[in-house]
Amino acid sequence: MRWTSAVAIYILFWAMSVFLVLPFGVRTGHEAGADHVVGTAESAPHEFRPGRIAVRVTVVATVLFVLFQLNYRYDWITAQTLTFFNLQDAPPLR
Repeated sequence: MRWTSAVAIYILFWAMSVFLVLPFGVRTGHEAGADHVVGTAESAPHEFRPGRIAVRVTVVATVLFVLFQLNYRYDWITAQTLTFFNLQDAPPLR
């Protein structure tokens, strides 16, 4: 795999990981014991820390990307191992 493809795939993993990480660790103003600010939703986060979220997203994306690369290199899971594709008699993909 070319390095440009690897970078593009990592960016996709990073973007997907944002949606996996965002819901965790969020506390609303009510849960934090703060007063409600007029004009904001009651479900709005009390404290938004983009740096902490970016670090968490980067860690999750890196772990997923490393697993993807290892699977790509060592063929742990291939199309032939997935029985619902019915590709037992198909020629190898590589």
